[in-house]
Amino acid sequence: MFMSLVELAKARELLFTWTLRDFKVRYSQSVLGAAWAILQPLSLMLIFSIIFSVVLKVPTGGIPYPVFAYTAVLPWTFFANSLSFAIPSLVSNMSLVSKIHFPREILPLSAIMVSFIDFLIASSIFIIMLLFYRIPVGSAVLLVPVVLSIQIVLTFGICLLASAINVFYRDVRFVIPLALQIWMYLSPIIYPANLVPEKFRPFYFLNPMAVLIDTYRRTILFNQTPSWPYLGLAAVLSGFMLIFAYRYFKQAEREFADLI
Repeated sequence: MFMSLVELAKARELLFTWTLRDFKVRYSQSVLGAAWAILQPLSLMLIFSIIFSVVLKVPTGGIPYPVFAYTAVLPWTFFANSLSFAIPSLVSNMSLVSKIHFPREILPLSAIMVSFIDFLIASSIFIIMLLFYRIPVGSAVLLVPVVLSIQIVLTFGICLLASAINVFYRDVRFVIPLALQIWMYLSPIIYPANLVPEKFRPFYFLNPMAVLIDTYRRTILFNQTPSWPYLGLAAVLSGFMLIFAYRYFKQAEREFADLI
C-alpha cells in the first residue's frame, strides 16, 4: 500500500490534469456551466425549506431553516456527487484502463476532486447566507477542516471499494441512487440529530455521515465543540474503510483490463 501511495504521488500531475479535464467535460455544452454546482444544493435547500419550515415546522434551535438545511445539504451534495461520478469512473474510461499503465485510483479520485471544486463554488452561497441572516461564527468553526478531512477519507474509501466492485458487478450503478436516497434520510439533513431518541443515538451515529453533518452544524451554527467520542468513531471507521478499500482496489486492479 505504501508503494502504491508513492506511485500515486508521482502521478500527481496526471491527477491534476485529469481533474481539470473532468471539470471541463462535466459542464461542456451546458448553458449554465459551473452554476449547476450552486443550483443543485440551492434547489434542495429551497424545497426542504418550504416543506419542513412552512408545512411541518421542524425545530432548528432558533436557526433560520434555509441556513440550517444548507449547512447539511452542502456537504451531503459533495458526498453524493462524489459517489455518483467516481464509482462508474473505471468502466466509463475502459479504453484507458485496458491500454495505458497508470495508477487506476486516479480516476475515482479525480471525480471526487471535481465534486470538491463544486463544493467550494457552492460554499460561496453559504457564506452569503450566513451574512444575510447574521449568523455569528465562533472559534469552533476552525474545526471544520478536520471534519471535512474525515469526510474526504470516508468518501475516497467508499468510492475506491464501490468502483472496483462495479467492474465485476455492474449492478452497483443501479444500487447507488437507491442507497444514497436511503442514506440521506438516515442522516440529519432535513431534521436535527437531537430528534433521534437518546436510546437510539449510539446506533444512529454508527453512520459516519450522520456524525459529520451533525458536527458541521454544531461548529458552524451553534459554536459548539463536536461530540468527540462520536467524531472519533467516525474518523476510525473512515480510516479503516479507506485502508480496506485501497488494499482491495489494488488487488482487484490486476483483473480490471480483462473484465472491462
